[in-house]
Amino acid sequence: MAFRFLAVPAHRLVNFPQTLPDDERLEPELPPVHEAVERALTGAEFRDMRAKDRLRILLQGDRPPSLGAPETGFGPSAIFAHPPQDLPALLRLADELENLARREAGERALVWKCGDCGARYAVPVALVRQVSIRCERCGTPVELAATRSLGEESLIDPFLGAVNHSRRELAAFFREAMARGWPVLVAEDKRVPRTQPSA
Repeated sequence: MAFRFLAVPAHRLVNFPQTLPDDERLEPELPPVHEAVERALTGAEFRDMRAKDRLRILLQGDRPPSLGAPETGFGPSAIFAHPPQDLPALLRLADELENLARREAGERALVWKCGDCGARYAVPVALVRQVSIRCERCGTPVELAATRSLGEESLIDPFLGAVNHSRRELAAFFREAMARGWPVLVAEDKRVPRTQPSA
């Protein structure tokens, strides 16, 4: 399942099938990897319940969500957290997400790609030097300069970088939404095929 979080002022909430307003909206900047958000919430709790379980109950439970969709292709939105009653629980969730990101960061590496064949090369950040190597696949020179890298990834699991980025973005988003006093909404992307629930 692909989740989308957003926040709007309470007086701007509309009912489905209308779309929530664009002009006054707050959203986390999440990577375009559908599973990253769900995995980012793994191990995190909100109000004595796993955060992912709460999302499933809100979006697929006996009482279907009824608020406006974020945009076309999304189902109706449900309120995940509402200030002020959910403020302490949401701030605890934000802290928990940041702690998970710190704990699972692992060693970081800069990544490059061969311009001809697309072979990828990763070098631990601590060992990066400006050198040129020959691609093992096609022999084309690849410049391993920090300024020309594609960015950082986790050496253990490249997908973990997207997951931890999602955790930090969600934590900042939750804090900002609560600071503004806006309800936090969640919706399901109907364009993404459903997968089996994971733990």
